[in-house]
Amino acid sequence: VQLQASGGGLVQAGGSLRLSCAASRRTFSNNAMGWFRQAPGKEREFVAAISWRGGSTLYTDSVKGRFTISRDSAGKTVYLQMNSLKPEDTAVYYCAAARISMATMRNRLYDYWGQGTLVTVSS
Repeated sequence: VQLQASGGGLVQAGGSLRLSCAASRRTFSNNAMGWFRQAPGKEREFVAAISWRGGSTLYTDSVKGRFTISRDSAGKTVYLQMNSLKPEDTAVYYCAAARISMATMRNRLYDYWGQGTLVTVSS
């Protein structure tokens, strides 16, 4: 396993969670990193991405202003701070490392995937 996501759980609507994604066996300091999610019965969708130095970020419209992606300078850990959570944010969240350094929404450019962490938001 090269990417390990954690931090999921059950939270009430309006609450916050912080997801972490830790790299093992190698670092991804030269890679863009991203978070995706898959809700029950739906396809996996892009959530957020960050460039290799953290200077550029992308978000899907539904999480803008509520979620913040960040990364440490060592290229070992990526975070997703999720605030003002809504029931529709309920999903399994996956972190991924891209083969490029620029932040991207294109899941085909992500070569390494974590195992996912479940986020459940109750109404």
